[in-house]
Amino acid sequence: MSTTRTIERTIPAIRTVEGGGFVVHRPFPTRLLMDFDPILLLDEMGPVDYAPGEAKGAPDHPHRGFETVTYVLEGQFGHKDSAGHSGTLREGDVQWMTAGAGVVHSEMPDPEFTRTGGRVHGLQLWVNLPKRDKMIAPHYQEIPSGGIPVGVSDDGRVRVKVIAGEALGVKAAIETRTPILYQHFSLQPGASVETRVPRDFRVFAYALSGEGRYGAERTQVRARQMVLFRDDGDSVTLATGEEPLEVLLIGGVPLKEPVVRYGPFVMNTEDEIRQAVIDYQAGRMGAITH
Repeated sequence: MSTTRTIERTIPAIRTVEGGGFVVHRPFPTRLLMDFDPILLLDEMGPVDYAPGEAKGAPDHPHRGFETVTYVLEGQFGHKDSAGHSGTLREGDVQWMTAGAGVVHSEMPDPEFTRTGGRVHGLQLWVNLPKRDKMIAPHYQEIPSGGIPVGVSDDGRVRVKVIAGEALGVKAAIETRTPILYQHFSLQPGASVETRVPRDFRVFAYALSGEGRYGAERTQVRARQMVLFRDDGDSVTLATGEEPLEVLLIGGVPLKEPVVRYGPFVMNTEDEIRQAVIDYQAGRMGAITH
């Protein structure tokens, strides 16, 4: 018999500005919570409606030592990197980028979207890499919306897009370096689901819209709050009342390794951070051709 986890605490997302001036809502890292091993950051980008010529993004910037996961809910995100890789992510698409030893990356709206304007809403997750993988070669996994596995509850009232891990009998297409769970649940009014979570995973929920009822206590929590679950069960309960609920369930097995952060570099020691800065400044992570 499974035991559903209880809630440890909730943390509100903080509104801030990133990159070239786009607004994000960030539950962590903030002064209330610096990290959630093995997850380093979650940003909800938008939703924002851009007039023609107003769209903003994140110009050229480096990464080393972790992975970035971009999930588009509305609109589109253009991207390029120093290895010559480029493309456009559209509604429902996921890009799982393993920065590893280092890559210079840009996430800017493509010219057509800048010209027309429109709504943008997306998510970026940073996943830490274990020490053994910090310096592996950079690579991508890009899954179009139609390629993301979807699970549905027996009563048809709960739907889940499985980006990483397994839920409602469906397994993700993306392969992760360590055990990671990243799932987008959609619940109809009055619906609930108890989803299995391995006991060695740390997990949290983050609602994009709707007021959810979480954990064994069915605690009511509004959207844009991070709900941290205790490690006291092998399942998580998600439910809603009279309105639909769009909620992410995210987590993984803690690495339990030292974490040293400096902007876009996440390593295990100060010396490794200094070397990352030197390598970037010397051009060893390459440059983007625009």
